Amino acid sequence: MMIILNCLKKNTVSIGRFVICCSIVMFSVAGEVLGQVKAKRDKPNIVFLISEDNSKHFMKLFDPNGVETPNIEKMLQSGLLYPNAFSNAPVCSVARSTLISGTLTTRTGMYLHRKIKLAPMPEGLEMFPAYLRKAGYYTTNNYKKDYNAVENENVWDNSSNKATWQNRPEKNQPFFHQETFHESHESRLHFSNDVMANHKVTDDPAQVFLFPQFPNTPLFRYTVAYHRDKIREIDAWIGKKIDELAVSGELENTFIFYFGDHGGVLPGSKGYLFETGLNVPLVVRIPENYKHLSPYKSKEKPQAFVSFIDFAPTVLHLAGLEVPGQMDGSPFLGQGLKKANLESRDETYGHADRFDEKYEMLRSIRKGKWKYIRSYQPYYPDGLQNNYRYKMMAFASWKDLYKEGQLNTEQAAFFREKPVERLYNLEDDPYEINNLAGEEKEVLKELRDRLNTWMMEKNDLGFFPENILVNRALGDPVAFGIKHHDKIKQLIEIADWATEDWMKVKDNVLEMVQDGDELEKYWAYSVACTFGEEVEPDYHKFPDFKNEAVPIVQLSAITLSGRVGATNPMPALIEWLNQSKDPVANLIALNTLVYFKDHTLYGTNFNSDNLQLLAENEEVIRRLKYLDGTW
Repeated sequence: MMIILNCLKKNTVSIGRFVICCSIVMFSVAGEVLGQVKAKRDKPNIVFLISEDNSKHFMKLFDPNGVETPNIEKMLQSGLLYPNAFSNAPVCSVARSTLISGTLTTRTGMYLHRKIKLAPMPEGLEMFPAYLRKAGYYTTNNYKKDYNAVENENVWDNSSNKATWQNRPEKNQPFFHQETFHESHESRLHFSNDVMANHKVTDDPAQVFLFPQFPNTPLFRYTVAYHRDKIREIDAWIGKKIDELAVSGELENTFIFYFGDHGGVLPGSKGYLFETGLNVPLVVRIPENYKHLSPYKSKEKPQAFVSFIDFAPTVLHLAGLEVPGQMDGSPFLGQGLKKANLESRDETYGHADRFDEKYEMLRSIRKGKWKYIRSYQPYYPDGLQNNYRYKMMAFASWKDLYKEGQLNTEQAAFFREKPVERLYNLEDDPYEINNLAGEEKEVLKELRDRLNTWMMEKNDLGFFPENILVNRALGDPVAFGIKHHDKIKQLIEIADWATEDWMKVKDNVLEMVQDGDELEKYWAYSVACTFGEEVEPDYHKFPDFKNEAVPIVQLSAITLSGRVGATNPMPALIEWLNQSKDPVANLIALNTLVYFKDHTLYGTNFNSDNLQLLAENEEVIRRLKYLDGTW
């Protein structure tokens, strides 16, 4: 620029001389850029830019019905777009625990949202930024963590709302920085009627695309339009963060991962194993100085399946560090990886368990175009009360419309019992409406078997009720799972009786509730509960629930009495709750009570004043506030 100014100081400067001056400047600027490109370090910087609560379905990069995101699209000019990127769990604390540990949290005891008790990290395994710190990285987090695991002091140089990679003591020090955008969080959709009346959204609500399971109402349309504006805010934030790296001269030394912390926030997404709850947007910008660490060329869209268990191994591999054997995932970027091998990856696993005060155990597997979901308490509707969720007016209105009989079959399914098994062809049915479990028997069996094998190999702790997990397992969940590997395998096999006909498995169930141990009985009763009224002709053969000595087994037996229609379970549930001294078990029981109150005829004369609990925790209090109408 000084050269141009010097040229222009001379009034007689010729056009030719001006062109020469401009050429010199352009060469100079290009030289500076090239100099930046050539200023390669031994190790790349790595940045995670994470947006809360959004699936890929609202960005045009991934979905034709989505919003234009020019800054994220710009990343693709020097990067990769992953259409098959998945959180392993559809809720924040579990997803983030997966990311930071590189482990499947059903194995490591970090799979329940919100944690009642923190789990330790597996023996010999650190949260992955600790390995980077040991290797000389400056590690920062701004600022959300929300882990279900005990965090050591060696993970971050700074974790706060002021943390930034720019504060590293040495400017040539490589860094790992993680930052979260909060304005897309679920709570932002907890707006009021006043907001809806006075806050103008960018898109015409009448024109936005609605998922087929959503009721076509002005409220739902406005909620979708409102969320679409949050996607635009995410994009603006991404642009700002990239600019910061560019101005500092670090852009071409830095891998930038943009992704959602799990799926979307609209009703039926967050907390659920549908693709809208698991399939996240992922774009990775590859820096010029480290193109050799990507097996793909810029602008490619890898079809490889990647999930959150893979992110920690990928970061460590990019940094040239060994991936600990305790991690469950594998790298998808870095030295020596072959494109053909990566493209063969077509499988991911998902899990959903307790979300705040709401219980239900579900597992899923996606393989290629096929999606299998296994429900272990399918009589609990997806729409079972969760206080935080129902603060969203759209969510609450959905439930009201159901009660009024104003929903079609697809829309009403959210509030009804679910099939034990669901199978979807996502190429033909991206919103998981048409269950093919009764038609594609071979695919169903293959995926059921693959899921069961995975759960067995990973010692899925979800087969232990949470009160048992908290009291017996969370000292060392991994060791507990290994010790009880055979028991977990047996419980999976018992639970799978629910996939058969009642007449075929009833003798096994009856034998198990008579002679099994506490866990065998618990799952045998759970199977019987799944069949519900089909069990009624055989119900007299079951033990009287009053004779069950173990509280969690007795609770399951009481649940069965209501499911078969033998008796009103509410008085027994209330008596059980008023005698229990275990707040975790109480939370499980209250989940069942809310189910009977809201979704059966047994709740007609319910009086919350009859509940006089001896043991409470934060989540129990949530349930009690709902039941007494103060939530």
